[in-house]
Amino acid sequence: MNPRLDQPLRLGTRRSKLAMSQSGHVAEAVRAITGRPVELVEITTYGDVSRESLSQIGGTGVFVTALRDALVRGEVDFAVHSLKDLPTAQPDELVIAAMPQREDPRDALVARDGLTFEQLPDGARIGTGSPRRRSLLHAYAKSLGKVIETVAIRGNVDTRIGFVRDGELDGVVLAAAGLNRIGRGDEATDLISVDNVLPAPGQGALAVECLASDTDLISALAELDDPYTRAAVTAERALLAALEAGCSAPVGALADLLADGQTVNEMRLRGVVGTLDGSTLVQLSTTGPVPQSYDEAMALGRELADEMLAKGAAGLMGERSL
Repeated sequence: MNPRLDQPLRLGTRRSKLAMSQSGHVAEAVRAITGRPVELVEITTYGDVSRESLSQIGGTGVFVTALRDALVRGEVDFAVHSLKDLPTAQPDELVIAAMPQREDPRDALVARDGLTFEQLPDGARIGTGSPRRRSLLHAYAKSLGKVIETVAIRGNVDTRIGFVRDGELDGVVLAAAGLNRIGRGDEATDLISVDNVLPAPGQGALAVECLASDTDLISALAELDDPYTRAAVTAERALLAALEAGCSAPVGALADLLADGQTVNEMRLRGVVGTLDGSTLVQLSTTGPVPQSYDEAMALGRELADEMLAKGAAGLMGERSL
């Protein structure tokens, strides 16, 4: 018998309440699959301790580098990431062994007095740390004939919602998936349609990562993988990579599956890039057969990115450093 079978699998996770919650769900699933105990190993990332904005500290990778370093050093056996935090370039020594079924990809508004976005008054102050949300919320408000003020914020869910409870802001916008995973989805006063605000590439999805050399663990974790989620987020991340943008750039993307009755037969990929004030957007979509391989999903994303670049997307992303 393999002596490791009696030892706990070590799951690396960020320390935040949200990260601990989503890692806990994965841990339970892995226990059921492998019959082995799973212990959570809390790891502090640079993104957790820095108070600077994501664009100032680099954005891409600030929440995952410490977890990946722990994997490579053998301090943990696998790690759980929010997929939207992962850089699009995958290290050779690591593999995303599973992408479980995606949660709600939409953005959620938590506003005073139970207001929806459409009910917000002109000049409402909305908190967000995301350039993408900033851009698309301004554009959405403009379509409603309103002007809003976006305020840069950081912090955990309690901190962000606290700005609304204390009256400092009229509302904050968070990922619906995060609220749902910590059991606070009912605090959202509005779930913003993806037709108005496209989510971040990979939003609502998780990545379960381990060493590429650990074939036994890869095989076990693969049972958690949802092929539709993997195809969708692979296309979204391919678009992001082809735009040469990171998670701090004002880029939204969503691939959704189109069904004919009970049969899923097509995938629609939508992408958007905008100026930070939302005054100019490049927003395009493409529809094709559901990708049956990694290469097909990548091709779908790259093709749409090429069309967006031809429409001037690169010039708009230049604002991400402002």
